[in-house]
Amino acid sequence: MANFSIEPNERVAFKVRHADDDVLVIEKPAHIVSTPGAGHERGSLLNGLFATYGKQLQNLGKDRDFGMLHRLDRETSGLLIVALRAVAYDKLRSMFETRAIRKFYFAVVAGVPNQTSGVIRRPINEVRETRDRREMKIAKISGSGKPATTAYRVLDASAAASFLECRAVSGRLHQLRVHLESIRCPIFGDDLYAPPAIAKGSPRLALHAHRVAFTHPVTGLTLDVLSPMPADIKRLVTKLGMDPKKASAAKEPAAKAAGNDADLE
Repeated sequence: MANFSIEPNERVAFKVRHADDDVLVIEKPAHIVSTPGAGHERGSLLNGLFATYGKQLQNLGKDRDFGMLHRLDRETSGLLIVALRAVAYDKLRSMFETRAIRKFYFAVVAGVPNQTSGVIRRPINEVRETRDRREMKIAKISGSGKPATTAYRVLDASAAASFLECRAVSGRLHQLRVHLESIRCPIFGDDLYAPPAIAKGSPRLALHAHRVAFTHPVTGLTLDVLSPMPADIKRLVTKLGMDPKKASAAKEPAAKAAGNDADLE
């Protein structure tokens, strides 16, 4: 067996939504962490990726994060971009830094935004707090924080809930969660930022990264990759009196899905 830095684990499931010699777009299920950590040394998505792509990821090495360009929270499902070659990683990293990669999410939230579409620009600071006897990083809206921008639009709404599509323009810690809470629309199942009744309103965080759109770092072709809404989020949308079929509106061109703000396109 090859001597890998990350222990391969073929039991960690994921779906491949796009694959070529340079780039993967994979779908992470909920309840799985993105990378190994305390208590998750073998059960992360990266462990699963090493079971299939170990040689390529090992060649990229720790300095290039073994190909992992970004992460999703444990309870968030959806799409992640993974590089398989150094030239692809370096170009994609630069594209992330210049916000050239567009990431879209479905979110089911309590309440209804004041506007059917909008842009949230509120700086976010990362702080350490002790919760449930363990120290963790959380995000807070703060004037001393780093700039953060989220665009959203309402796909459907009922009396007390909304089904949103959001674009995370910047990539701060828990950005969508804290931004949506800041406009009084916390995400169902969010046990960090939502009130207890809303946190218990879904068995997991009702957030799904359903779309990524970017220019392929080697071929120059446009990749626009979609992930269908998971069954559990469909059930929640229906339970709250909304229509999950409204997700089809999210198949409009990515620039339109970002909202009308010109600097988000």
